[in-house]
Amino acid sequence: MASKRSRTTQVLTIVGAVAVIAVMALGLPQFNKGPAVTRIGITQIVEHPALDASRDGFIQRLAELGLEEGKNVEFAIQNAQGDMAIAQSIAAKFVSENVDMILAIATPTAQAAAKATQNIPIVITAVTDPVAAGLAGSISKPGCNVTGTSDLTPVRKQLELLTRILPEAERVGVIYNAGETNSLVQVDLARETAENLGLLLVEVTVSSSSGVYEAAQSLVGRVDAVYVPTDNTVVSALESVIKVGEDSKIPVIVGEVDGVRRGALATIGIDYHVLGMQTADIAWKILKGEKEPKDIPIEYVEDIQIALNLTAADKMEVSIPQDLIDEAYEVIR
Repeated sequence: MASKRSRTTQVLTIVGAVAVIAVMALGLPQFNKGPAVTRIGITQIVEHPALDASRDGFIQRLAELGLEEGKNVEFAIQNAQGDMAIAQSIAAKFVSENVDMILAIATPTAQAAAKATQNIPIVITAVTDPVAAGLAGSISKPGCNVTGTSDLTPVRKQLELLTRILPEAERVGVIYNAGETNSLVQVDLARETAENLGLLLVEVTVSSSSGVYEAAQSLVGRVDAVYVPTDNTVVSALESVIKVGEDSKIPVIVGEVDGVRRGALATIGIDYHVLGMQTADIAWKILKGEKEPKDIPIEYVEDIQIALNLTAADKMEVSIPQDLIDEAYEVIR
């Protein structure tokens, strides 16, 4: 007859096997060599609503998929406050802690993370051009430990939208940080588009958010409108540009929907919360072991939307055509 101890061991073995089968049936990640709780380090270059929305969308979507904070996942959220040295320190800290995954929000933090490790999976989001930034071999096949989503905005469509609102516009100011690879890509596209549309692009650069207001003021009397791409430095101080636009009656067109909610006139762009959710779907594949980052194509958000702010139109003394209002996905009154 089996001893009481051996019978207990058999029961525990059966229970353990059933638990493993249950986990597999639910499709939850199994971390045989790691901690019971999945650890994801989140590094963000600066705090502003668009990047925050991407982060929140990522966390929300993972919870929907079965990874809930406080239960089976731990998020270490760090903000570099616009400082590349801090971004590098954050990345190094995550590597030393051997997290299961790094979510890098925006190009500078993605570059810092990729420099810090070639082993830990890195999922990126809000990165305009991952290839130009040196993060991936190609969009279709990154070939390394980095994959995720791009927030490349439809620059041409945005400037075309500007001409629909202001057909008489001739000179368009653009404010950006020349130190951000993502901004250089967008401004190159803006130059090409402006030339094709018969517009003169007046460029002003900044190195920090504290210089954004002065840069916007320098455009007064020189331009008919201002265009703000998805530049992390400028967007973090977008209210400064909007104030100048309101005071000087200069329409402000932006690169993403959240900027319109904050007081800019219009955009045709992406929703960063949706972008974050899409990024989480990619992360889930990696955590489940379905694919490695090197084999997962970097994705774009296909659903772009026209957003208009009629309150901003009043303050900037702009008349938006009714057909454009009817066409818009989101109209703020």
